[in-house]
Amino acid sequence: MAETDPKGPTGVTGEPTPARRGPGRPPGRRAGTGETRTTILDAARTEFAARGYAGASVRAIARGAGVDPALVHHYFGSKSRVFIAAMELPIDPDVVVDHVFAEGPEHVGARLAATFLDLWEDPAARERLLAMLRTAVLGDDNSATREFVTVELTTRLADRIGTEDAPLRANLAVSQLLGVALTRYILRLEPIASTPRAEIEARIAPVLQHHLDGGPRVA
Repeated sequence: MAETDPKGPTGVTGEPTPARRGPGRPPGRRAGTGETRTTILDAARTEFAARGYAGASVRAIARGAGVDPALVHHYFGSKSRVFIAAMELPIDPDVVVDHVFAEGPEHVGARLAATFLDLWEDPAARERLLAMLRTAVLGDDNSATREFVTVELTTRLADRIGTEDAPLRANLAVSQLLGVALTRYILRLEPIASTPRAEIEARIAPVLQHHLDGGPRVA
């Protein structure tokens, strides 16, 4: 797999150098060129639209692009990163979750709150997040974006929590973040819309911590 240049805890990365055709590449498959990445992304958008995130596969994307599956892995590394690039998402959930849990469970709430607000306070990232959120909320029942959030973010959080009620805890944490995004950045309800970022972060961090640290349930 080619190396990429990480851009911080959101996990958005640079582009790998395309591979040359090797001796074992089947005939009829397109080797790596400057246009190949675009062709793969076009095929990925078609596949995700038709089958959703869970139903799509790297093999099917490669078939649609006329390339070997290994070339898809070379450019993107995994299906989740193909989706991130195809939909121009500003985050990689795998990297975000690793970052949030990097200092242990005692700090997950604060780190998740900070990462979330860093994204939404950045104008360029905010535009892409708004598009992502609209697609997830207003899309059809097979919305690939909704499936992506479920599989790649909520499930990864639940795996890190590791308790019997981890799926519920992860969903509650994500719902807290979505609620802040909706009221502060989309509906712009007052007073939350004009409250300083530091105060919002300080208020939601303990709530996220409660959901994510696997502590005792509320009776």
